[in-house]
Amino acid sequence: MRTIRKAGLVAGILVGASLLLGSLGANAQKKKSETIQANVWGQLRASGKIFNMTIIIDSYSNEDDQQTLINAFNRGGQERLVSTLENMKSRGRVAITGTVGNSIAYVRSFPTENGRRIRIITNRPLNFPEAYYHGRSTSYNVTLIEMNINRLDPSKSTGSLIIGARIRVNKNTGQIEVESYGSGPWRMTNIKEWD
Repeated sequence: MRTIRKAGLVAGILVGASLLLGSLGANAQKKKSETIQANVWGQLRASGKIFNMTIIIDSYSNEDDQQTLINAFNRGGQERLVSTLENMKSRGRVAITGTVGNSIAYVRSFPTENGRRIRIITNRPLNFPEAYYHGRSTSYNVTLIEMNINRLDPSKSTGSLIIGARIRVNKNTGQIEVESYGSGPWRMTNIKEWD
């Protein structure tokens, strides 16, 4: 298990600046759905594992959605955040290629110098044995994704995925911390956008 603090790509995934701390960014609004595919590589304890992921974005979240999540987290931490995510309008789906996958609760797109950054946060559904035995993994019930899409050179597009995350504020430093259950962040490569 690994706790990621303050800096780095994983802190960005949390949307620490744009989601929980409330800073705003430009929100790409598109009328048709987008499909993004990527290879996802395990790191740390999951090193050597790989799978393909498909993300379908039907619409983007807005500033009101962002504020709703900020308020939920501030009022009740991760439990309230997950409850709020479960009740949000679906913005698309994220799935291991060939599976039905999971609904996307929150997704934003921010312009960058070479393209755009996409951030996704959604609740992680628990399977029956996991929920029944209510082990430690049930506290890691958020999935976080960040993709940096380079439109000038698509081969330089990168991303990171935390399948099971726990989010909290460090009481001593006030910093947002993301703790990943088990394997840490997964690395996303070969990211392709399909129209």
